Parts: sequence; C-alpha cells; structure tokens
Amino acid sequence: MSVATRYSKVRSLAFLALCAFITAGCSEKSSMGVAEANPLTDANIAAIVVGANNIDISAGNIALKRSNNAKVKDFAQRMVTDHTAVLNSAVKLVTKLGVTPVNNDLVATLAKQSQEHEKKLNTLSGKAFDKSYIDHEVAYHEAVIGVIEGQLIPSAQNQELKALLVSVMPAFRAHLKHSQMIQAALN
Repeated sequence: MSVATRYSKVRSLAFLALCAFITAGCSEKSSMGVAEANPLTDANIAAIVVGANNIDISAGNIALKRSNNAKVKDFAQRMVTDHTAVLNSAVKLVTKLGVTPVNNDLVATLAKQSQEHEKKLNTLSGKAFDKSYIDHEVAYHEAVIGVIEGQLIPSAQNQELKALLVSVMPAFRAHLKHSQMIQAALN
C-alpha cells in the first residue's frame, strides 16, 4: 500500500469515526423507523470535548515515550500541553454551568477506537511510529476542526461554551498546520 493510500485511509477512518460519533449519537428512530436528527445538547458537546482532548493527550504521551525524533516529541508535548489546557477550561466551564457531560455508547466507541490506535502505536518504533502518529494527528485535527465548526459551535446553546469552542479553533488550526509540516518532512 502506498504512503498516499495509507494516509488517505487513516484520514478517512478518523474523519468517519468522529463524524459517526457526532451524528449517530444525535439521531433516534421515528415512529416510521427513519432516523431523525436530534440537536446536540451542551451535555453532549461537553462529553465530546472531554473525550476528544483526552484522546490527543494520551496519544501525545505515548509519542513522548516512544519517539526519538525531536520534532515529533516537540509536537507531542505541544499536544499534551494545549489539549490539557482546553480540557481544564472545559471542565471548569461545565462545572460552573452545572452541566454534566453525557456519555453514551458512541463515547465508548470513540474511546475503544482510540485504545486500538494507542495499542498499534505501542507496537511501533522509529520512523514507523513517527509516521503513524503524525499521519493520525493530521487526520484527527482535520476531522475535529470540521466537527467543531460544522456541528459543535452551531449546536452549543450556552454562549460561554460556544465561546470556548470558537476560542480553541486557532490553536487547532495551528496544530493541523504543524502536524502537516512534520508529515511532509517525514515523507
């Protein structure tokens, strides 16, 4: 399988998993058996924010332990630092608002997919590790940006929660650009 094909597959899987997680969790069967979209609640959004940030923190910690590439390690440290800050801000806000993140089967599915990715990362070393980690980071940030802009921000009812989501977008775009630069250097 070519590098471009592998990257496309990783990107597509990450995007589909995140989109399925967001959209499938927001639908239910009508009396006619057709799925109807339910808007995301702030509690759903809180669970998504917590889960998405924990995933990137965990993968970053693995990269800090397993990579020998200084650029990959610097990027991983940035992911741990920035996503921990976003996670802490989100937890502080939802605590202040009295919103309890609502987990469901889809949150568990996303966590399971993350565990599988981490398991794979833990079997790799050297350039194979760096490539797998960075390819996933590019795909993940592309998907997260799309979901935040297309689903979470429009669905957020609380203005402080919406403002938090808007405020993280420049950092997530910078993460994407940074990961793409490293990806290009690794190819």
